[in-house]
Formats: sequence, C-alpha cells, structure tokens
Amino acid sequence: MTNRLCPSATATATPIDASFEEAVLPHLEAARRLARWLMRNEHDAEDCVQDAALRAFRYFRTFTGGNGRAWFLRIVRNSCRGWHGPRLPLAPDPFDEQQYSVSQPSTDPEMLMLQTDNVVLIEQALGRLPARFREVLILRELEGLTYQELAVALDVPMGTVMSSLSRARRALRIALDDQLKEYGALAGSVHDAIDKRI
Repeated sequence: MTNRLCPSATATATPIDASFEEAVLPHLEAARRLARWLMRNEHDAEDCVQDAALRAFRYFRTFTGGNGRAWFLRIVRNSCRGWHGPRLPLAPDPFDEQQYSVSQPSTDPEMLMLQTDNVVLIEQALGRLPARFREVLILRELEGLTYQELAVALDVPMGTVMSSLSRARRALRIALDDQLKEYGALAGSVHDAIDKRI
C-alpha cells in the first residue's frame, strides 16, 4: 500500500549530538497523522501530539541517536494509548475527502467517483481493524516506516513486526471483503486498487 495520499518523509539516522529541533520537530506532521488515526478525533490527536512533544523534549537526554522519527512516533503512539485508557472506546473519525483525495485530479468524473469510493472503503475497513493492526498498517503503509523503524516505534522484535504486518494485511483484506458484501459491490475492482497500493 504505497501511499500517494500521505507522502512520507525519508528518515535518516540522527547523530547523538543532534538537537531536539533536528531530531523531533521535522516529524511533527507524521506524528499528527498517526495520532489522528489512533485517536479518531482531531482535537484529542492534537492534544496527544502536544503531550508527546513535551515528553520528547523532557526526556531528550535519553535519546541515544539513531532514528529520531521512529523514536518520536513511539512516544506519540504511547501517548495515544495512555490518553483514553484501555476501557474507553475510540470515537469514529469522519472522512475528509479533500484531505485524502489524489493530488492529480482526473478529468473523468466517473473515475474520480470510483477513486473516492475506493478510498472511503479503505478508510472504513481500516477503522474496523483492531488498534494494533491499524497502527502497524498506518506506520508501514501510510507513513513509510521501514521494518527496523517499525521495530523501534512499536518496541517489538523484527520478527514480530513482519508477522504483525502480515496479519494486519490479512485482516484488512477481510474487512474490505465484509465492507463490499455490505455494499453489494464486486470485490475485484477494489482488490485491484489495493493490490497496486500494497
């Protein structure tokens, strides 16, 4: 699922003597996108990113160099998890077509409608996934983190990253099939679109 909808910044290793501004601040937009997906609410997401930035600033002395993006996204992820606590359900996130539309509009209105429908189906299917699957798919497919960066951001071994990603992709495909059955649509065109992105 390469993402033409949310371009990702390429992450490079950050030296140990880097400043907070060099290691963390370039990744604020990625943090906002991740928080919006995890919190499912724009205002809570902003609060979590702010909280994560403050934590990152407060504990920056513990940063040992390496990938500042993965380090900061891990803090954002943990802040989002701690925000609601395990007992409160997450609110549904309204879909903003302008934010997620393809940057090069097609002149054919029918193609635009089909592309929008596909994006809506993917958004809804992602929303149905358990948080752990949604996290790994968002970080890998939308934010473009490498497997190593995922291991750091999720605080899990590399093998767990690969198996989690495989299970998450399988769960997304099942969720898409369920969505399509609900809408009475044919699975072929959407799966073709998904296969091009995955």
